[in-house]
Amino acid sequence: MERLISELMRLYLLPDSPATQALVQRAPDGPCDPVGLASSDGLLRAIALPFRKAAGEDARHWERLCTVANGLQADFGFPAPAVSVASAGGYVLWLSLEAPVSMAEARRVVAGLDRLWPDTLPSPDTVGMPVELPPCLNGATGHWAAFIHPGMGASFADESGLDMAPPAAGQVAFLEGLQGITADQFRAALDRLAPPAPAPVASSAPAPARDGVPDGLLLRDATLDDIVRVLHARGIEPTFRFIVPRD
Repeated sequence: MERLISELMRLYLLPDSPATQALVQRAPDGPCDPVGLASSDGLLRAIALPFRKAAGEDARHWERLCTVANGLQADFGFPAPAVSVASAGGYVLWLSLEAPVSMAEARRVVAGLDRLWPDTLPSPDTVGMPVELPPCLNGATGHWAAFIHPGMGASFADESGLDMAPPAAGQVAFLEGLQGITADQFRAALDRLAPPAPAPVASSAPAPARDGVPDGLLLRDATLDDIVRVLHARGIEPTFRFIVPRD
């Protein structure tokens, strides 16, 4: 069990996260609850993406996971992620980060991936939500969340976790060869996936002044000649009536 804890710490956990505290206190065969991966100051060393099966979907949730896992490696050069089955059904894709990132940055990356691969990823809001840290027994169902070999993922499409506890040595074997996403790789992905800047709105140039009369001329500032020029420019023949003041 110590080797398994060491691998989980190496890949996914920060010392002051709820997940770390729960892991060191967990009984080997006892039930466990979903736990938060973020530290007290909101930093993460793992992005855990759940892929749940929708009603009547068959294995589409597994296909979506494969699209994301393969795309991250092919398009971004990320190392291979881990895959786990959830105790209540579905999968979780585990992205390890060598350096901690803020939850906001992690969610921006997931939002950018969602724009790149529409209708494939879970909501960015799932980043940082409590998750089962495998191996984890669901006390209500008796099923286990566990890391699995990605090549066997399709066989769990209709399953709800494992019926029995996975061997700790096997869980270690699925993790010990994995590496984290480097800080440079994450930063490059964050820059690449940033939303496009809005196009600048073209402003209308002010219409040129007519006949040398500046636009916005106030009548109280205008001379008689100014008024005549404005009226002529508008095709109006001015007529002036003089009112003789009464004594």
